[in-house]
Amino acid sequence: MNKIPNRQAICDVLMEQAANDRNVVVLCSDSRGSASMTAFASTYPEQFVEVGIAEQNLVSISAGLAKCGKKAYAASPACFLSTRSYEQCKVDVAYSNTNVKLIGISGGISYGALGMSHHSAQDIAAMSAIPNMRVYLPSDRHQTRELVKALLQDEKPAYIRVGRNPVEDIYSEDSVPFVMDQATVLQEGSEVLLVACGEMVRPAKAAGEKLAQLGHPTTVLDMYCVKPLDKASIVKYAQGAKLVVTIEEHSPFGGLGSMVAQVVGAECPTRVINLALPDAPVITGTSQEVFDYYGLNAEGIVNTVMKGL
Repeated sequence: MNKIPNRQAICDVLMEQAANDRNVVVLCSDSRGSASMTAFASTYPEQFVEVGIAEQNLVSISAGLAKCGKKAYAASPACFLSTRSYEQCKVDVAYSNTNVKLIGISGGISYGALGMSHHSAQDIAAMSAIPNMRVYLPSDRHQTRELVKALLQDEKPAYIRVGRNPVEDIYSEDSVPFVMDQATVLQEGSEVLLVACGEMVRPAKAAGEKLAQLGHPTTVLDMYCVKPLDKASIVKYAQGAKLVVTIEEHSPFGGLGSMVAQVVGAECPTRVINLALPDAPVITGTSQEVFDYYGLNAEGIVNTVMKGL
């Protein structure tokens, strides 16, 4: 059972890079522990900035450092980074096209019992609506590593959302089929298309396997790149399918489901069902308890597909 959260994988890659690149800087808003950046701060104190509980300053300072040639990685809880700092993300980072990677930690409903104030069920929609801003939700620690390595090679803004807890591996250290801005095909089938991102990829994969066993050939796409969306893969696998189902840890509005429905409606019309969090404050509980309650698990996905078919 994997015990390494995706946020730790981000820190590991940044530490490897920082050893030979003094331009790599990490900034936190009293969140180094939550972001798993304590080791980075201790090892490279001159490449670490602690701004305190001041998320707007976090983003603006990151943008300023980027304009000075630094590769800035700003880590803060997704619930605050995508709302409290929204204007700074829009103007200082995206509009100014600065080399800032915004790391939204403990995304979705990771904070569980802390409730709606600490949930980020709107960040995909909000960040995707900003021109120049890319949005990524890696599905496991191995894919997270590959994504961060790729992002270190460019100078464009990006928002990366990861959860708080370790998630079960989908890939292995020796086998991570990763192409930047291209969905990973986990399974191919002609009748059903499942499109998932982030922590929803694991239950989607399990559901796809179960559906295939039940005689419903299913394609499963790991759409870690929500923006830019891999439209070509969606069209390729949706055009012959009887049903498309999207699964996301997000509001039902403006997220992955809305984007996929737009593409399918325009290019290859077929029925699209969006499995997401409700348009309401979610129940209190651990991430898994919340997912189970709302059918965001393998069983719920299978039931949704069977009813849809």
